[in-house]
Amino acid sequence: MQTPAGAVPASPSLAARLDRLPIGRTHRLVTAVVGVGLFFDAYENFLAGTISKVLQRDFALGGTSLKLVLASAFVGQFLGALVLGRVADRIGRRTAFLVNIAVYSVFSLVAAYSPNATWLIVARFVAGLGIGAEYALADSYLADLLPPDRRGRFISWAYTISFCGVPAVGFLALWLVPLTPFGVDGWRWLFVIGALGAAVVWFVRRGLPESPRWLEVVGRREEGEREVARMEAEAEAATGRPLPAPDAALQPLPAASVRLSSLFRPPYARRTTMLWILSGLEVFGYYGFGTLAPLVLSAKGYGIVASIGYTAVSYLGYPLGSLLAVPIVERLERKHLVMASAAGMAVFGLAFGFAGSPALIVGAGFLYTICSNVFSNAYHVYLAEQYPTAVRGTAAGAAYSLSKIVTGALPFVLLPVLDGAGSGWTFAVVAVAMGLLILNVAVLGTRTRGVSVDADPRSTQGRRAPSGVAGG
Repeated sequence: MQTPAGAVPASPSLAARLDRLPIGRTHRLVTAVVGVGLFFDAYENFLAGTISKVLQRDFALGGTSLKLVLASAFVGQFLGALVLGRVADRIGRRTAFLVNIAVYSVFSLVAAYSPNATWLIVARFVAGLGIGAEYALADSYLADLLPPDRRGRFISWAYTISFCGVPAVGFLALWLVPLTPFGVDGWRWLFVIGALGAAVVWFVRRGLPESPRWLEVVGRREEGEREVARMEAEAEAATGRPLPAPDAALQPLPAASVRLSSLFRPPYARRTTMLWILSGLEVFGYYGFGTLAPLVLSAKGYGIVASIGYTAVSYLGYPLGSLLAVPIVERLERKHLVMASAAGMAVFGLAFGFAGSPALIVGAGFLYTICSNVFSNAYHVYLAEQYPTAVRGTAAGAAYSLSKIVTGALPFVLLPVLDGAGSGWTFAVVAVAMGLLILNVAVLGTRTRGVSVDADPRSTQGRRAPSGVAGG
C-alpha cells in the first residue's frame, strides 16, 4: 500500500525492493518446489473420482456412500483452507506449508489401509484438512516473492508442474487397478504413492525461505531484510549491473491494520463478492469433469478399465493446458482469460456429455481439460493478486474454502442429474454455471495484470509496477 500524501518513508519497503528484482535462482527454485507440492494436491483431488467405480465395486458402495467418498476430501479441504489460510497470516507461509503437507501425507497413508468405506471417508476427510490450504498457501507465497511483471508466468509454471499429477493418477490407476502388487489391491497403492511423495516434499520444503513481505508486515523486518539482501546480491551477480531504484512510495500496510472484516468493506468488498461467486461456480466446470468423467463413461456403457483409460488420455490436457497458459497469461488481462477459458469449458463439456463414440469422447475430454487448465492458471493468478500481504492468506483461504465446500456438494448435485437425465444434461448444468461465472467476472472483475500486490487498489486501475532489470 502507498503512504499518505506528503509522507516520506524512511527507507524503501521490502515489498518495493522485491518488486523490482529480475527473476533469479531463488524464484525458480521456489516455483519448482511449490509446483511439486501442488502436484499432490491435484493428485488427491482427482484420485477418488478416477477410481470411483473400483471403490464402488470393492466396498459395495450405494448411492449415498459413493457420494460421501467423493465428497469427504473436499469437505476436509473446506475446513483446511479456511483455517490454515488464516494460520499462514499468523505464523508464516513456510510453517503453514509444513503443517499442511504433513497432515496430508500421514492420512493418505491411513486411507491406503481402509478396511471399509467409513474408514476411507474419515481418512480422506482428515487428509483433506491438510491438503485443503495448499492452493491458498501456494498462491500467497508465490505472489509474495515474484515480481509483478513475471508473477503470472511463474505461477503458471508452478501449476504446470502440479497438473502433471492429474494424468499421473489416471495412468497409475490404469496400470495398478487390475493388479495386486505384493498381494495388496492396486488402488491402495495409489494412496501409498501420494503419501510417500508428499513426505518427500515436506523434507524439501524445510529449506524454503520465509516470505520477506510477510516478515515485514508482521514487524520482523530484520529477518526479511537478510533474505531480500541475499536475493538482491544474487540478482546483481547474475546480471552484472546495479538494480533499479525501488518505488519508495510502495509501503505495505502492517498486519494490525488489515483484518478479516476489511474484506467486506471498500476497497475490497467488490473484489470479495466477485471472487466468492467465482470460486463457488468454477468447481462445476473444473471438478465437475474430474469427479464425474469415469462415471459418465460408465453410464455410456464402457467397462471399468476402458473408462479409466479414456479418462487418463483426457487428463493429458491438464498439464498441456497449463503449459499453454504460460506464454499467454502475461499478455492478456487475467479477467478476460478467465472468461474465455470458462466459455471453452462450457462448449467442450456439452460435446463430451453428448458424444457417442470413443474418438469424440476422448477428443472432447482432451479439449475440455486444456481449457480447464488455462482457466485454472488464470484463476489462481487472479485470486492471488486481489489482496495485500497482511491478509492475503486469509482472503485466499476463505475463497478456496468456499470452492471446496461446493466441490464437496457437487456429487449430490450432479450425480442425481446423471442418473436421472444422462450425461448430456449433466454437462448442460456445468455450461449454465460457466455462463453465470462469465457474467460475474465481466461485471465485477477488476484489472490486475502487472500491478504490485501491495499497491493501493483505489489508485492502481490501469497502473503497472516497474519491471525488473532482466526477464525470466
